[in-house]
This record gives sequence, C-alpha cells and structure tokens, in this order.
Amino acid sequence: MGTFGRVEIAVPRARLDSAGKTTEWKSSALRAYQRRTKQADSLIAGAYLAGTNPRRVRRALAAVFGGAVSKDTVSRVWRKVKGDWDAWNARSVAEEPIIRLILDGTVVRVRLDRKATAIVLLVVLGVREDGQKVLLAAKNMGGETSAAWRAVLDDLIKRGLRKPEFLIVDGGTGLEQALAALWGDVPTQRCTVHKHRNLLAHAPQRLHEEVSADYNDMIYAASAAEIEVRRRAFLRKWRLKCKAVADSLEEAGDRLFTFTRLPTSQWKSARTTNAIERLHEEFKRRIKTQTVLPSAETAAMLFWALLAAGQITMRKVDGWQTLTRKLADAPIDLAA
Repeated sequence: MGTFGRVEIAVPRARLDSAGKTTEWKSSALRAYQRRTKQADSLIAGAYLAGTNPRRVRRALAAVFGGAVSKDTVSRVWRKVKGDWDAWNARSVAEEPIIRLILDGTVVRVRLDRKATAIVLLVVLGVREDGQKVLLAAKNMGGETSAAWRAVLDDLIKRGLRKPEFLIVDGGTGLEQALAALWGDVPTQRCTVHKHRNLLAHAPQRLHEEVSADYNDMIYAASAAEIEVRRRAFLRKWRLKCKAVADSLEEAGDRLFTFTRLPTSQWKSARTTNAIERLHEEFKRRIKTQTVLPSAETAAMLFWALLAAGQITMRKVDGWQTLTRKLADAPIDLAA
C-alpha cells in the first residue's frame, strides 16, 4: 500500500549457497512483513501529528488507501514515529563535527488541561565543519528562561556536544545568561534582525523608516572600517534625535559586530539567526490551519518530523569554504 493506492508485488523466495551453508535471500528493497511504503507511513503519521485521532485519520485517508487503513494501523505507525523521536532525543552527538551553534525560540499554542496555552519551542541548530546545518535539539519549555536554556544545553553536553567555536543568538536575557555560565569565552554574535526590531520599538512610528535606513547602511556596509564609521555617525545622530534608539544600539556592545571578525564571505550567514527563523516560518505555515496543537510534545515532534521526513531541508551556510579560518583578534572599535 502506497500513497498511490494498493499495488500487488510478487516477491521471489530463494536460498543462497555460500561456503557450504545456505541462507535465506532477503530483499533490501522490501523489508520482511512490510505492507506499506515509507511515504504512506509518513502520510499517516503526519495526519496524526497534525492533531487528529486514529479514527479521524482512518476516515480522512480512506479515499487514498481504499479503506485499508485501520485504527490499529494508525496506532502502529504512530508508535514507530514515537520510537524514532525518543531515539533521536537520546542519540549521541559526540561524533558530530559541530563548530557553530545557532539558538532561538518560537511561541506555539498547544492544548494543556483542555485549555489553549502558549509554550516555547527552544531550537538549537548546529553547523558542521563542512557548513551543513543540522538540527540538534527541539524542546518544549514554558519560556526562554536561563534555566530552560540551561536544561537544553546541559542535555546536549551530556550526550557529547563539544564546545563550539562561534555562537549566534537572538539576544534574549535567559539565553545570554545560560551561555555565559557555560561558554563565556566563546565569541557570540547577537542577531542583527532582532536588534533592528528593538531599535524600532524605541522610536516613534514616523521615525521607523529613517532608523531602518541608517541601521541597514551600518550593518550591511562592505567592510569593518565602514561599519565602524557608520556606527559612530548613527550614535551621534540618534543621541540628539531619539536618545532611546542610541542607547538600545549601545546596549548590544561589540556582540552585535562579532561577525566582522569572520571572513566577509561568512557575514551573511553569521549576522542573524535567520536559519532558525526560516524553520519557524515554515513550521507555522504548515500548522496555520490549526489554531492549537494537541499537546506540547506533539509540537516538538512535528517540528522534528518535518525535517526528518525531508519535507523541510537545510542547505549549507554561506561562506562554508572558509569556516576553518580563525577569527580575527577583535571586532570594530566601539569608541564614539
């Protein structure tokens, strides 16, 4: 049974003669007792993860499978997915050549005690030495507190995660505190997009366009020297025009410009947490028809399953060819 319906397949049986012993031949294309394709199982699991119960899944997919999917079939597929999810959460990451981490969280509404409740999915992406991004953790937590982030990171460390060479964060206080306690000496980049939003929150609406233009001219300048000059000009101008904007920029300190210590080919991928933001957007696009997910664990599982099933793919980071280069000694001069 596949997503195209039922197909009859004749499977040959044979025994192989080797060194005087015979063994039963086994097909590598079709496992013993397999009755459904992997795509069919993915479709069943996806419908279940989306928030329906086994009976509703059976009814919803009756036309596709010709009524051949029973409630027990749905339950068996679900147990297999749940087993894969538990194994993924317990796997060792000691052999992963991770050199960079990208960390961010997103809010999801789930059903707890029959009430819609907002929880936070804390997501950790790793970047391997070859530039390939890989999902390391997706945990449901009550918020982005220091304790919540520390629990996620401690679990990864316990499973063998090595100390990264570079961190990219959203600037949340809880995450900053957790990372300072674990890896205070690791160069850290604060997301320039998140800081842009912070600046706009400190300015009246009529100044938003002007603040954005000045900020983008600074962040997207072609060299570290140009960024330094434009940063000073930004602070001089906005201290007089709207002091709260200048204070917000200074609050980030040199962590907003850590990317200037990298080769320019890496600047695009190192400036922001966009790699995770894009995953969040794709995840929410796929669940937008549901106002509330059935449970907190289902939310994290669905996020993982979309990547594990290949429905969402991740490419290598920009500038991956130069990832092995050492960082420059210091970012731009903050004197203004």
